[in-house]
Amino acid sequence: MHHSEDHLLRLGLLLAAAGARVRRLVAQTSQGEDLLVSLADLGAPRALLDAASSLAVTEAREVLDRVSHAGWRWVVSEGDGFPALLKAISDPPLGLFVRGRLTDKPAVTIVGSRKASPYGRQVARLLGEELGRAGVVVVSGMARGVDKAAHEGALAVGGSSWAVWGTGPDRIYPPEHGALAEELATCGALLTEYPPGTPPRRHHFPERNRILAGVARAVVVVEAAARSGALVTARLGLEEGREVLAVPGNIFSKLSVGPNTLLRVGARPLLTPRDLFDSIGLEAPPSTEAVAKHDLMRHIEVGAALTVDEIAARTGVAVAKIHADLLQLELAGELRKETDGRYVRVRPGQIGKHAHSADEPV
Repeated sequence: MHHSEDHLLRLGLLLAAAGARVRRLVAQTSQGEDLLVSLADLGAPRALLDAASSLAVTEAREVLDRVSHAGWRWVVSEGDGFPALLKAISDPPLGLFVRGRLTDKPAVTIVGSRKASPYGRQVARLLGEELGRAGVVVVSGMARGVDKAAHEGALAVGGSSWAVWGTGPDRIYPPEHGALAEELATCGALLTEYPPGTPPRRHHFPERNRILAGVARAVVVVEAAARSGALVTARLGLEEGREVLAVPGNIFSKLSVGPNTLLRVGARPLLTPRDLFDSIGLEAPPSTEAVAKHDLMRHIEVGAALTVDEIAARTGVAVAKIHADLLQLELAGELRKETDGRYVRVRPGQIGKHAHSADEPV
């Protein structure tokens, strides 16, 4: 089968509602084979193949024209621009609708609760910034909460970020993230395996999570309740041999059940961004860590409880910038954030009992 016909047949299969079984059969075929003949030989249902062949000739071309006018293209695993790691998962998509630019740079997926706490959003944004600075692609699902914060962190430092959707390319979800979608398309990419017109159906989100896990070297869970899509992504990541890291959380919070459970079963704890870079074998970029430790800690004496504004005034660092520095130190166990929002320096004797210092091996 000619490549362009193969391209259209895969889209025809998608439009004919081919499921995971047929996707796996497609993945078993070899480049250069006649895809239709190979699928028939492998036992794909004849009625489905007939429907897909018909749709490939008619509706598939119309779909490609329609998405092309909106800036999207259809890429398949045998063509250029398909994420290399995604080709090798057990259930690769038939193809992807893509808007923006896919690169072969290393990618890390950050997932978590849509109802994230301020702490969870801060952590996700910090990780997005650190990865973005290092040239690592930040992948997430463009949902509210953790996803949005991770995308925004990468974009804020001029990094690249990809959003994997659970809807068709013509259905932005959630609708209030339209501006974020435009920025991601400009500075990264939007990806979906669903055809135009597909609404945000409940079962699509766990299904798309295999793509979130599949494109990345590592999956990070920031905050997640016990029954959460983020945990599905983490499980899929483990099944595909990805590094899975979890940010430890407050034991009194429902949003900590997910990451803390992952830690119990062997996920790697993420206490500083350096842990993440170590897990994927990359050198951490010069970050705020060293600056934060040496400059900020000089101004926070043991026993003092200071607000963000007070610390900013003492150090001369802008409040917007200092939040990330304080979070680094909090993650490293050198500062503790009180319930009233003030920061307290942890006494040297307390570090290690509850947390690792930034300089200690993890």
